[in-house]
Amino acid sequence: MKSVEKNCRVIVIGSGHNGLVNACYLQKAGLNVLVLEKNDWIGGAAVSRELHPGILYSNCSYVCSLFRPEIMRDLELPKHGLQIVAIEGGTVFTRDGDYLASFRNYHAKKRELERFSVKDSESYSRYSRDILKQCRFIQPLLMRTAADPASFKFRDLSEMLYLLRKVNDLTASELADTVRFWTMSISDFLDEYFENDVIKASLAVSGIIGTALGPMSPGTAYVLLHHYMGEVDGSIGAWGYARGGMGAISKALTSSFRAMGGTLLNNSEVEKVDISGARVKGVILKNGDEYLAKNVVSNADVKRTFLKLTDPEHLPPNFVKKVNNFKIRGSSGKVNIALDSMPNFPVISDNNPCLKGDIHFTDSIERMERAYDDWKMGSWSRDPFLDMMIPTLTDPTMAPPGKHFMSCFVQYCPPKVGGKNWTKENKDAFGETVIQQIADHSPGFKDKILHMEVRTPKELEEEVGLTEGNIFQGELTFDQLLFNRPIPGYAQYRSPIKGLYMCGSSTHPGGGVMGAPGRNAAVEILKDLNVPNSDIRDAYEVLCDCLVYIRRIC
Repeated sequence: MKSVEKNCRVIVIGSGHNGLVNACYLQKAGLNVLVLEKNDWIGGAAVSRELHPGILYSNCSYVCSLFRPEIMRDLELPKHGLQIVAIEGGTVFTRDGDYLASFRNYHAKKRELERFSVKDSESYSRYSRDILKQCRFIQPLLMRTAADPASFKFRDLSEMLYLLRKVNDLTASELADTVRFWTMSISDFLDEYFENDVIKASLAVSGIIGTALGPMSPGTAYVLLHHYMGEVDGSIGAWGYARGGMGAISKALTSSFRAMGGTLLNNSEVEKVDISGARVKGVILKNGDEYLAKNVVSNADVKRTFLKLTDPEHLPPNFVKKVNNFKIRGSSGKVNIALDSMPNFPVISDNNPCLKGDIHFTDSIERMERAYDDWKMGSWSRDPFLDMMIPTLTDPTMAPPGKHFMSCFVQYCPPKVGGKNWTKENKDAFGETVIQQIADHSPGFKDKILHMEVRTPKELEEEVGLTEGNIFQGELTFDQLLFNRPIPGYAQYRSPIKGLYMCGSSTHPGGGVMGAPGRNAAVEILKDLNVPNSDIRDAYEVLCDCLVYIRRIC
């Protein structure tokens, strides 16, 4: 073993977007930060790779919305080349040869809904208003460290008072609606507003993306809200493409990090976190090299961090038990396709702007649920749910003129097939199922394929480090949110080991390309190190508000 004496105060494990956000904030505060990445490319799941000559693939994450605008401003990411282009629409193709278009413009969307149901078009206003209420309630919590309800520390008490104030601002009816919303299924929630199956299917999509739950499972209404809390150019709930693919986010973060003097090493896979006594000593790489630092931040999920990178003998048995019980279930696959030309969909004109957004073929919640049933039986569905996009229609920089990149996110795809590891035959059959569903709606589609990449949960785990390929690093169910994420008592980005922190999506507020876990973890680390940073608003600057509230209720 070679000990590498390097004057670094913090080591960050993994160059996924949360790891990079965390490293940027710590480096900006004056700490000497080293990021270690196992792959020869950066970005984790937020990556752009040229897997076919001339064509860039966003081969894991594929759209951007949740990434916090505050982080973009703090780290000056537009200055480092980051540009987000809003998606203007989307469409659902139906089995009877029609389609339901979706538009970013509110009034255009309502007019389209009228084609399917006048009643549902009228209900959409109420639905949008109620969703916005829930967004306004939860959104301020994204950039705050969750309170520990069992703690009597001033910071935890003040944060609990802040939450109490927000709850008190709700009427009795609004509070009841909020509790119901967090615990009900997306199917039941949509039934309260809409009658048309196609409309309900189009809106249910955000409730199932990335989660091992079906649309009729309790808790999926919150998953929808999680996807609605993002914004592009101030438009709440809008989604967008990162110009140059999702790797552009990681590229901008890396550029910002290095401009501030940070160090990033590729091909440096961490084998173990080195612990002496009850505190961190550094990390040991797979090649035997050791890097020393008194503070280590893991961007890996909670299971990988404490069951693989950390020797369990250094952890309390009850903590290890809770880590084992944390729900991380793989349910997503990805098929990336390079196309020789734009595919043709006969029911819609080639220049329809809706083709620039998400394209779905599942036109009822019942079809979604049946696909989920297949997953529960340990198989991919023969009628899978596809969230398909053609980013090159909006961002032509990703492919040569006339060529296109197609991203197909597949729900539901099991981590194992029939309890056994994926084989090449399984993988090929899964990919063919996806291709056939597209070809059923696009004649001649197969002839346009130049290259295809199939990614199951197995590839996502091996290449990106996501346990079971779970893109959120853990289910977004009510029992795994706020102070329960990832584990009660350890929701503030710390661990039982002094100097060992977490900053990945296993922590509050959860998954997606958001950056909030990385930023929030940086706030807590700087507090522990007594390092001031005026560039980050203190999550606990709520004393004045709390005092005002106390006076009001007394």
